[in-house]
Amino acid sequence: MNYLWILLCISFAISAVGWIYFIYFFSVGYGFAISALAVASAIIFRDVLTLPAVILCAVLFIYGIRLAMFLLLREKRSASYKKILYQPDNTKKKPLFAMFMIWISCALLYVGQVSPVTFHLYNMAHGLPVSEGWMWVGAIVAAIGVVIEMVADAQKNSAKKVDPHRYVDTGLYRIVRCPNYFGEVLMWTGSFLICFGSCCTVGQWIIASLGYVGIVYVMFSGARRLELRQTEVYGSDPAFQAYIKRTPLIIPLVPIYSVAKFSWLKG
Repeated sequence: MNYLWILLCISFAISAVGWIYFIYFFSVGYGFAISALAVASAIIFRDVLTLPAVILCAVLFIYGIRLAMFLLLREKRSASYKKILYQPDNTKKKPLFAMFMIWISCALLYVGQVSPVTFHLYNMAHGLPVSEGWMWVGAIVAAIGVVIEMVADAQKNSAKKVDPHRYVDTGLYRIVRCPNYFGEVLMWTGSFLICFGSCCTVGQWIIASLGYVGIVYVMFSGARRLELRQTEVYGSDPAFQAYIKRTPLIIPLVPIYSVAKFSWLKG
């Protein structure tokens, strides 16, 4: 289990950027931590790396680096994002105990998210009959998720350049209101799927499941915050009301149009 302690130390070290600014626990620290954990997993188990495992680790690395850099650049260039990022709730001093608990929770979550590929490689290194097929499925699904997220972000950026004061309902946003969140959910679903062919122990299943459920919760929580913010800004627009009534919030074809009333999603 030494490999898990190594990954946990890496996660703690990188997510500690949140001590500089609270939100960085969940944003910049998150992105860099995922990238570092993917690379660390590949290095630790380099002797048993297969092509799909390399692809999945690369997907996670690219995702994390891209996310962290995207957020840093947006913070630097976007006045509206800065306003949201540095709102009073985010800038007020947090109790020391609360900061430690958030740091611990984030570090554990990030390890849990990356753990499926780590467990697959660990079990392979110990001679267990892991499935290469499930690794390929996971890597492909995860890669598709990252592509969807990247396209969604690019489409939103282009639309906001045309009209920064209008909600986005073009491209992938015609299908779902939060395609970037959907892409991330799909990516982590792909990562989690490999557990089915990795001969995971009960403990490994628990860690991987907590990581997966945790990030899905975070995505729906983020979608809820976006829904509330958009309702505040565009709620009086009849076209916006029509758009949100016909377009699912985060999962295409799944008729979940609002989670605003789900206070348990507050995060």
